[in-house]
Amino acid sequence: MGLIYPTGSAAAHPSNDSPGYKSTSLRHPKQPLVLLPHTLSEVTGPVYGHETVRPGDDDLTRQHAGEPLGERIIVRGRVLDEDGRPVPDTLVEIWQANAAGRYVHVKDQHPAPLDPNFTGAGRAVTDAEGRYAFTSIKPGAYPWRNHHNAWRPAHIHFSLFGPSFLSRLVTQMYFPGDPLFPFDPIFNAITDPRARERLISRFDMDTTQPEWALGYVFDIVLRGRDQTPTEEPHDD
Repeated sequence: MGLIYPTGSAAAHPSNDSPGYKSTSLRHPKQPLVLLPHTLSEVTGPVYGHETVRPGDDDLTRQHAGEPLGERIIVRGRVLDEDGRPVPDTLVEIWQANAAGRYVHVKDQHPAPLDPNFTGAGRAVTDAEGRYAFTSIKPGAYPWRNHHNAWRPAHIHFSLFGPSFLSRLVTQMYFPGDPLFPFDPIFNAITDPRARERLISRFDMDTTQPEWALGYVFDIVLRGRDQTPTEEPHDD
């Protein structure tokens, strides 16, 4: 399921076929990929989607008339290369379930309430130091029918774009101490335990705002031995 990991360990990324995660066999090509060389338009074209990011897109709690229900959180971090250098002007998109563990999506029929004040999607562009930040609601766990009594740990999906659609990376951020980690085939499809740890955010008191929101830090490393595991886009 890994998209791009030129210098990272393959054990740091889910394999195309992960038996515990049953639908992986349907979500990847069965034949070797045909690599097409990048043309001048791919490497010098306009930045993908960055110009449409508006003020407030990074605050998922203020996109509607009222406030969403749930535990308010702030998630911040940096996008870095393999040498720890910041990667500016990266388009970071997130999507997530609401506090009851339900997505605003026609295919999500989990009998949990929808929140009319929470859509669950946000966008931001990293600054000169590679920094991003989102204000949101902590998502709830939800059932997903992969196996008997299957529940996904609370998580936030991240999508990163560089200068073109071809440079997209997708990953998931988890929360520390989640009791569902040992039972989640997606999390455990990453065989390197140290790589799995890189998907878990850390609680941060400096990010936490008094009487407002708990803070978490989640840095994303694009390449190298400390690369954040990536996956193919899907809705789980």
